[in-house]
Amino acid sequence: MPDRPATGGRPVLSGSIWDHLEPRRRAVEDALAAAVADRDWPPPLREAMAYSLLAPGKRLRPLLTLLACEAMGAGFRQAVPACCAVELVHTYSLIHDDLPAMDDDDLRRGLPTCHKKFGEALAILAGDALLTLAFEVLATGYEPKTAAVSSAELAAAAGAAGMVGGQVLDLTSPSMAIDGLEDIHRRKTGALFRAALRLGVYAARETTGDEGPHVLEVIDRYAAAFGLAFQVTDDLLDAEGTDDKAGKRVGKDAARGKLTYPGLLGVEASRRKAMELGQEAVTAAGRLGPGGQPLADLARYVVNRDR
Repeated sequence: MPDRPATGGRPVLSGSIWDHLEPRRRAVEDALAAAVADRDWPPPLREAMAYSLLAPGKRLRPLLTLLACEAMGAGFRQAVPACCAVELVHTYSLIHDDLPAMDDDDLRRGLPTCHKKFGEALAILAGDALLTLAFEVLATGYEPKTAAVSSAELAAAAGAAGMVGGQVLDLTSPSMAIDGLEDIHRRKTGALFRAALRLGVYAARETTGDEGPHVLEVIDRYAAAFGLAFQVTDDLLDAEGTDDKAGKRVGKDAARGKLTYPGLLGVEASRRKAMELGQEAVTAAGRLGPGGQPLADLARYVVNRDR
């Protein structure tokens, strides 16, 4: 198993939802470590991949995958490949977003960014390797039908219509109205949240069968509200938070003149918007029955978090 990056310790998470999620988060951490252990890769590449992948984090996206899978009546073991694939893609995106040609960040999850630690070329290649590993994990972890639909979903979320397209719009759109800003974050942030939840549903099908016609519609409504609530809160933390709590540089968006929700709406209106979106997500999760309660609790956490 690769060494985990030296840090000041695991993220400090509190509240009843994290009492429920902490054992699951630790299990996700173990699965991610196993995904990059004992592979026939060049050692510098493996070190750079593990450095970014195993840096301390909430593991929000794979936890969404797991909670969606559990809401459908399946368990952690069934969700493992999907959880890992989602976090592999997310970590790749962080490495590339931090590059000098993109957001030019030097701190991520409380550590130097990958390109600061290993150099720009190796960071790019580590991101490429994590991205492609995600689809290997899906292809070898599920039956062909599940692997195919999951790979297509994840590729769409990560590609030109999703994260990559959102990053392009973010880089090339210096000013816009609220609809344009929401479109950027629907692609750049929200698409992977949606895919994470859908992959949990697809994974559950292998053991529980078809979940019924309304479930993906409910999941999509939850994902849309959850993703936007997350981003509005993220913008508020960038405007008002501290580097130590956030684990990354804050205040950088305003310094670069990037458009944010507080910049467009003001701080108080942005807080109200985050709370309204959080409630929309809670309402959607309620349509999943008792199994959706952890998803509802996680939506409440997201809009009240301080990191």
